[in-house]
This record gives sequence, structure tokens and C-alpha cells, in this order.
Amino acid sequence: MQINDLVKGNKKFREARFSKYETDLKQLSKDGQNPDILFIGCSDSRVTPELVLDTKPGDMFTLRNVGNFVPPYNPDNDYHGSSAVIEYAVCVLGVKHIIVCGHSHCGACKSLYQDLGDSPDLINIKKWLELGKKAKEYTLLATVDKENKEQLYRTTEKVSIVYQMENLLTFPYIVQKIKNKELQIHGWYYKIEDGTIEYYDGTDCTFKPLEEYKSNAQQ
Repeated sequence: MQINDLVKGNKKFREARFSKYETDLKQLSKDGQNPDILFIGCSDSRVTPELVLDTKPGDMFTLRNVGNFVPPYNPDNDYHGSSAVIEYAVCVLGVKHIIVCGHSHCGACKSLYQDLGDSPDLINIKKWLELGKKAKEYTLLATVDKENKEQLYRTTEKVSIVYQMENLLTFPYIVQKIKNKELQIHGWYYKIEDGTIEYYDGTDCTFKPLEEYKSNAQQ
């Protein structure tokens, strides 16, 4: 993929696909956005939320970062990009759902088991990966074959989703909206290799096929 391919892609979009969304986009331009969903996903180039979920412009407010991690609430008046997105989505846009969507073959979760060395060029990555430390520790204590690296990574990916959901509960305004039944948190796991999604069922702490999800369930 080259920059020229993106230029051609935009031309193709305007000529062949823009008309499909033109009415929606004009309305959104006039009235502003009003999404019901905050989607927290990974920056991985293989994860394409709009494609996978067949959404249109205005449906989802999206946060993507390394590992779909959620930093704990920290009101220290410093720069917090991910937290700012969450704050805007919940407090300004008033989303009704937050989806934390992890995925298979996640490079961030795999990196938790690798030595990244002492290069100063990776200082921010190494700090960010600390948000996956609990998931790694829990996975290593679980009854999983630690010699089977792929099983270890897949388990870590799913466990991490649960811990990121817990981190969302450190935000006071999120807790309050959940108590008021104005907000729900969901944990999803996307399999790159076959396009399927599993959801986290908090009642028995397992991941189940998304087709079995009940819309009125408090996941």
C-alpha cells in the first residue's frame, strides 16, 4: 500500500461510494454527532471496526491505541489522550455503551512476554505495556499450558479485556452512569482469522459467541 493508492482510494470513494452516505454525512455536518457507542479497539492495522461491524458514519465514537488498553482514572492535570476520549464520549456525547474490543494475535499482549531491551526509543511503549501486566500475571497463574505459546497469548488477550473493563470502573462518572442505568460496559474479542466475535459474559466469566448475546443483559 502506497500513498498513491490512498489518493486513488479517496477518488474511488467519492465516485462510487460517497452517495451511499451523502444524506447521513450532510445531516451529521449540520446537526453534529450523536453516537450511542464508544468503541475501544487496538491500533492494529488488521482490526477494522467499521468493516467488521458494518457501521456507518456517526454510529460509533472510536478510541484506538496499542493493545486496546484503558489507563486507570488519574486526575493529575497531565496529558491523557485515551482518558480524554473516554471523558468526551461519556460526559459530552453521552454514549450509552462502551465496548472494549480485544483481538487475536495481538502484538501488545505478545510483547508482555518479550524483552524489549533498554532502547530509549521504546520508552513510551514499555510504559504503556504496564497496563497489561495484571493480565499477564493472572494468565501465568491460571491453568494454561505455558509451553504452548499461542494458547498463552490467546488467553492473555481475553484476560486483558476484563482488566481493561475494570479500569473503566475507576472513572467516577462511568460508575455513576452505570448506577443510574445510563451506561453499559461490554467486553468483546475479535478473531482476525475468521471474523467472528465473542462477548464476555460476566455471570460465569467466560467468552461466548456474539450471536448468543442478549441485548438486555448487563454485560
